[in-house]
Amino acid sequence: MVFLTTKMMQRTALFVSFGSFVTSLTTAFLPLWKTMNSDLNEVENWFSGLWLTCLYTDEKGIQCKAYDSVLGLPMDLQISRVLVLISIGTGGFALLTAFIGLEGVEMCVRKPDVKRGLLIFSGVMTWVSGLTTLAPVSIVAYTTVVDFWDEGFPDVMPRWECGEAMFSGWFGGLGQVIGGSLFFVAVCMGDHDLKRLKVSVGPELRRGTKNYLRTEVL
Repeated sequence: MVFLTTKMMQRTALFVSFGSFVTSLTTAFLPLWKTMNSDLNEVENWFSGLWLTCLYTDEKGIQCKAYDSVLGLPMDLQISRVLVLISIGTGGFALLTAFIGLEGVEMCVRKPDVKRGLLIFSGVMTWVSGLTTLAPVSIVAYTTVVDFWDEGFPDVMPRWECGEAMFSGWFGGLGQVIGGSLFFVAVCMGDHDLKRLKVSVGPELRRGTKNYLRTEVL
């Protein structure tokens, strides 16, 4: 395909990774990981995230409050916080190194091996960022489902349910895994183009060498 070049694949990988990283970053700070609606008091809606708990009422609107103690949080939220911070750090660093490794960027122009290594490193880091986004979302979703179906709670007692942020987190994490894979595809395409270039140039160099030797003999 004419449009599916190595340069285009690199930029597609960067675009997918950047969009997914922004989605994951937004998900990390949204207080919509879990929601709770009470049948006894329908005017109150509770929202919970990794950093805040919010209460929405028709009279006062939305009011949010940070958690009082980090050590007092459930274990799933503590683990999720650490994983989310790792995801943000690795995802941002992957985008930076990927930009330097792109074809057409005037950095490390005379060092193609360095650019190739940067793209591989970016793919690995993007994978790590995606997996560390999927992991906390899946952990919180699992604990929420287990608590929701816990028969030890009375039926009239309100229970937490999965919020919209979980779905955006799954989408962002999966997109980062796809973006990291596209970086590897771009590297393989570049290796294939380089190999094809060497094969096409090789016979011409050999013919030029033979003519040069013949001239020397004469």
